[in-house]
Amino acid sequence: MKKILVTGGAGYIGSHVAHLLIKKKYNVTIIDNLVTGNKKIVPKKAELIICDIENTEKIKKILKDKKFSVVLHFAGLIRVDESIKKPKKYLTYNYFKAKKFFETCFEMGLKKVVFSSTAAVYGSPAVSKVTEKSKLKPMNPYARSKLKLENFLVKKNKIGVKSIILRYFNVAGADKKMRTGLISKKSTHLIKIACEVAVGKKDLLTINGSNYKTKDGTPERDFIHVSDLAEIHEIVTKHLIKGGNSNIFNCGYGNGFSVKQVITAFNAILKKNLKIKIGPRRKGDSKRIISNTNKFKKKFLWKPKYNNLKVILKTALLWEKKLKNFN
Repeated sequence: MKKILVTGGAGYIGSHVAHLLIKKKYNVTIIDNLVTGNKKIVPKKAELIICDIENTEKIKKILKDKKFSVVLHFAGLIRVDESIKKPKKYLTYNYFKAKKFFETCFEMGLKKVVFSSTAAVYGSPAVSKVTEKSKLKPMNPYARSKLKLENFLVKKNKIGVKSIILRYFNVAGADKKMRTGLISKKSTHLIKIACEVAVGKKDLLTINGSNYKTKDGTPERDFIHVSDLAEIHEIVTKHLIKGGNSNIFNCGYGNGFSVKQVITAFNAILKKNLKIKIGPRRKGDSKRIISNTNKFKKKFLWKPKYNNLKVILKTALLWEKKLKNFN
């Protein structure tokens, strides 16, 4: 049974990936400091070690004891708005601490990496759909911190490190079995906030800008169901174990939905209209970012299972209802 190390495995995406890896018969160890993570969404069959990735001595001991085949790195800060206010914090956590962690892994012989990056590295692209070769123009400190770590990993390929960099588009939805989902103390994601309004946690949903040069004036995004994203991680983990080479892949569906379109679809599910207000644009937001995922689909002959906005919205809403009684 191959041993896999997952940092940030008590978080939203990391926990979904951990559940799938266990289903696929991997031995999973999770490192998480539980600052934003939650023990309750960690799979029972995974070993959870409460530890920060900057605790080098403890990390070395874990790596020496376990002999992992691959490390999947999810740990980090993810809020664009916070990164604009606290750029040094994001550079420290997402780049310097992660770089030090990876250097420890490489020193201990763990040289196969799956890194969770972001489509925000493309900024606000001029093209309708971005490929992995599209111009990189990050618009905020969060995206810049991710790109710096991407560049660090690419350079390490020259010394035998094999890395798969996954650029996530807008991840949403929840596990169909409701074992895990997004838990957030201060939500910034559109679908998460819509769900919170729907269950009465929030009074209204603010649309951040309605004067973009898009089809209806609101930003357009490419949403991918978190369970499909988890499968992508399992596929590339297997690829690395089998000796596959380094690569960079977009993770999305290639469908663009505006904020207003998402709200309309959500209202149809609820059979009532969410209370909304129009607010100013958020600094660091792009008007449109939609993926071209042909590279991944062709290489791995992959077909998504949840490429449906209603499925994404329904699973997110079910999870939010469960969270009301989540102690």
